[in-house]
Amino acid sequence: MARVWNTPVFILATVYFVVDGMFSHVTQPITVWLANKKLFERVRLWVISLGPYPSLALFAVPVIILEPAKPLAGYLLGTGHFFAGAVTFITAEVLKLTLVERLFQLNREKLLSIAAFAWGYQYWRHMMDVIESMEIWRASRRLAADAARMFRARWIQYKRVHRSSRFHYHP
Repeated sequence: MARVWNTPVFILATVYFVVDGMFSHVTQPITVWLANKKLFERVRLWVISLGPYPSLALFAVPVIILEPAKPLAGYLLGTGHFFAGAVTFITAEVLKLTLVERLFQLNREKLLSIAAFAWGYQYWRHMMDVIESMEIWRASRRLAADAARMFRARWIQYKRVHRSSRFHYHP
């Protein structure tokens, strides 16, 4: 009976890792931007002053608070509230990954000194390596990069046209 659950659990875990992986590429620039803000300097100093286990507790807070938003988003989507479900999912995921990424950057060595955390991180890293080595992942990354380049080019073109139209007199 236990083998019956292997495939669905593997599929769910893979989908979970793929979604987290996609969103982590979106949240990396936000994390870098936050890291450069002087406003958060006191918070940063406090976070890096924590020991390994308080760092782990703080690391868990965004996950514990924001992870339940995924089933809520699924419920909203399933009951026909597409916009609310999508906004809930995207907001919670971006916030969670941004906070988790920044906390991990600040306390990486302390967190990895905890054996159970190090094991979980190695497992997650292995799953991400497997996913990122798949052709579908590389193809989707190329597609996303092409779309971003196209969007940037259209935006620059729009700004150029808009800027030049301000200088022309239209009687």
